[in-house]
This record gives sequence, C-alpha cells and structure tokens, in this order.
Amino acid sequence: MSFWKEGPPAEEILEMEPEELAPFILRYLQKQPKDNINRYNFSLISDHEIYEKLGHAGAGKYQECLMEAWMYLEREGFVAPKPGSQGEWAFVTRRGQKVVEAQDFDAYRKGHLLPSEGLDPVLIQKARQSFVKGDYDTAVFQAFKEIEVRVRKKAKLANTDIGVPLMRKAFNPTNGILTDKSADAGEQTARMELFAGAIGMYKNPSSHRDITFADPKEAADIIHMANQLLHILESEK
Repeated sequence: MSFWKEGPPAEEILEMEPEELAPFILRYLQKQPKDNINRYNFSLISDHEIYEKLGHAGAGKYQECLMEAWMYLEREGFVAPKPGSQGEWAFVTRRGQKVVEAQDFDAYRKGHLLPSEGLDPVLIQKARQSFVKGDYDTAVFQAFKEIEVRVRKKAKLANTDIGVPLMRKAFNPTNGILTDKSADAGEQTARMELFAGAIGMYKNPSSHRDITFADPKEAADIIHMANQLLHILESEK
C-alpha cells in the first residue's frame, strides 16, 4: 500500500507544514519491511490518479511536500541512512520507534517553535532538549538558571548570591561589575531591572513551586527572551 493511499488526502498535504506531515510518514515507514525504506522510491509517484487529481504541477508540489517532511524526520533523528548501503536506503531509528510507540510525536513536532539556529549553545543542549520532549516548564527553568549561573560567574560573585538580589548586585548602576559604564544612568538602571525582573518572573517561581506552561509557543517565547539576555550578557566586556 502506497503512502498516497494511507496518508492524508493529497489536497491537505499540499497545505501542511513539514512538521505536521512528518508523523504520518513516520508511522507509514514504521509499518514497512526494513529492507523496503528508500527515500528516492518514496518520493516517486506511481499512481496516475495523483496526476488526475492534482495535475502535473500539483503532483510535483506533492512530491516536494513529502521530501520536506522526510528531511524533517532526518533532522530530528527519527530516520537515518541505512549503514553499509548505497543509494538512499534508510531505517527508522530507535528514537523514531519510541516516538511512534508512545504516540508522542506531537511534542517533537512543536520543536520547530524553538529552532537551534541562533540559540545559545547551552540552551540548545539543555533547554531545547526538554522543550522538544514537551517538558516546557523544565525548559524555561533551565534557560533562566543558565542566566543566573553565567551572571554569577562573570561578576565573580559568591554561590550565595542568587535570584533577583544577584542581578541587582551584578548590574547595580553605582558599583555593579557588569554595569555598562558607557551607558547613561537610565539605561544602566533599565538593564538591571530587565535582568532582575526576568529572573523574578520566570526563574524564582519555578524554584519554589510547580509552574506549568501549557502553551508551547509561550514557553518558546520566554526561552527566546532568556536567549536575548544571554546575548546581552556575552556582549559585556
């Protein structure tokens, strides 16, 4: 049975984002014989009904949508080239098998809201890994914990300096080690309040009680905020 017969209607596929179509392809590949998964073969159209339904231009777009979704699967480590094989033979990875069995692809699909590009390396390693697993509260906490750790280290302050007081000490307009002396007084105060407010809003509450982020976009936006604060911090001399 071809994906054309098992997947969503072709008209819907043309409107789907790669991360939306990818779960359907992964489940289809998981059901195929292990020696029958080939990216090139998967991209071919052998059913004339597709051309009759979509026309040649639409059929070409259909193929492009399939390949965009396939590349998403490869990028996320759900599908990989088959070892020792030439051509475009592939297999469903252990991660791919687990996510199909757990029917937990939705959380991974939302990972596109927090792409690695432009993200601080530590946030890629820690916060993003939690995010793509759907553990949004942990991802946010890890992002702002990294700000706290890096501010403390850069300002050469003690481990007992934590949270909002740490930010106010490090960026204090009068004697803060991380204060930008070239900025005017108002900007110095604003930067101190920016860091203190962010830590007070997103890191401190998670340290003391369970905080749940049901909306992945909200969590991604907050982590992007943490990423920007880290960029500001790294620009400090």
